[in-house]
Amino acid sequence: MKISTKGRYALRMMVDLAEHQNGEFIALKDIAERQGISKKYLEQIVPVFNKTNFLHTNRGFQGGYRLARRPDQYTVGEILRLTEGNLAPVACLENDPAECPRSSSCATLQIWKGLHKLINEYLDGITLQDVVDKQRELSANDYSI
Repeated sequence: MKISTKGRYALRMMVDLAEHQNGEFIALKDIAERQGISKKYLEQIVPVFNKTNFLHTNRGFQGGYRLARRPDQYTVGEILRLTEGNLAPVACLENDPAECPRSSSCATLQIWKGLHKLINEYLDGITLQDVVDKQRELSANDYSI
């Protein structure tokens, strides 16, 4: 499994929204500037979130985006599954039950199922708030005299 640029940038966008939330809408250009991501690329990612209850959108002069829920109510796993699709480490686990003619006799299937379970449990155990807190912790320790 390899997380694409789309998934990584989507996560960074969501973390940025969580980090800068103040009840107001945040312009995509501001997120792009802070994150060093092309605004055009973010414009391709946003529609994925607009089809869900992840973001609130406002058009016009004070337009932009904001989180629809609190940062502690989003997991990294759900964000990546939304942008990447299934996080299965092998193709045969992309559907449940596994759609492989060898699944009933595959000696390695349990390995891949175990890995898939660990990946999902790990990513679902990290919230946007956890990432924001870690970012603030790192920033607090980044000072010079």
